[in-house]
Amino acid sequence: MSTPHIAAEKGQIAKTVLMPGDPQRAKFIAETFLENTDEINRVRGMLGYTGTYKGKPVTVMGSGMGMPSIGIYSYELFTHFDIDAIVRIGSAGGYRDTLKLFDIILVTQAYSESTFARSQNGFSGNHIPSDESLNSRIRESAAKLGYPLVEGTIHSSDVFYHAEKEGSSPDGDEQYWQQVMREQNCLGVEMESFALFHNAKVTGKKAACIVTVSDLFSVEQRATVEEREKGFTRMMEVALGIL
Repeated sequence: MSTPHIAAEKGQIAKTVLMPGDPQRAKFIAETFLENTDEINRVRGMLGYTGTYKGKPVTVMGSGMGMPSIGIYSYELFTHFDIDAIVRIGSAGGYRDTLKLFDIILVTQAYSESTFARSQNGFSGNHIPSDESLNSRIRESAAKLGYPLVEGTIHSSDVFYHAEKEGSSPDGDEQYWQQVMREQNCLGVEMESFALFHNAKVTGKKAACIVTVSDLFSVEQRATVEEREKGFTRMMEVALGIL
C-alpha cells in the first residue's frame, strides 16, 4: 500500500535501498548502473527506481535534504514497505585537513545536536552508530574495487548556513565547525545520517552511510558541478557492490 509520500505498492521496493539526497542522482544511478528498471515513485519529485545490479534487486531513491526529509522517507520505507536496509550515499564537507576532495568516508557513527531523535521517541543521546554488518560489506566492496575508505564520526547538522553567534568576537575565535571537529572528533559534516540511523534503531532495521567529500573547510576548496558528477561514481559502485 502506498503512503502519502511514496506511491509504490508493496513488492515494488527491494529489501535494500540506496538513498542519495538528490533525486536526480537516484535517476543517474538507475540509468547508469541498473537493468530492468521501473520508476516506483515521483511524488513531490522524489524519484525512486527499482531494478537489478548484476542480477540482484535494488531500489535507489532520493531522500531530500536534511533530517526531517530523510526521516519521513526512511521511516516509511522501514515500516510500510518492510525493507531490511538503507545505505545513504551522499556528499559531505570535510573538516580535517587530512582529507582530500572525493575521499569516500564510511560513517561509523553520527553525532548531532539535533532534537530529531528526542522529538521522535525521547532518545536523549547525541551519537548513534551505523550497522556494523553493513559496514563490513561496504569495506569488502571497496577493497574489491581498490577504493580506499576513511572511517569515522560524521557531524549531522540541522544548519547549512551558520551565522555568527551573538556576543562572539570574530577574529581569532574558533569557528563552530572547528569546535565540533575537536570536541566530537568528527571528520566532516552532512545533514541526514543521524535521523537515518535513529529510524533504523527504533524500527529494528539496518542503516549505513558512505559520503564523498565535495568540499573542504580548512582550505575553502570546493568541487565543481561537473567534478561532483564524475567523482561520486566510485561511491555508487561501492554501495552497489554490497548487494
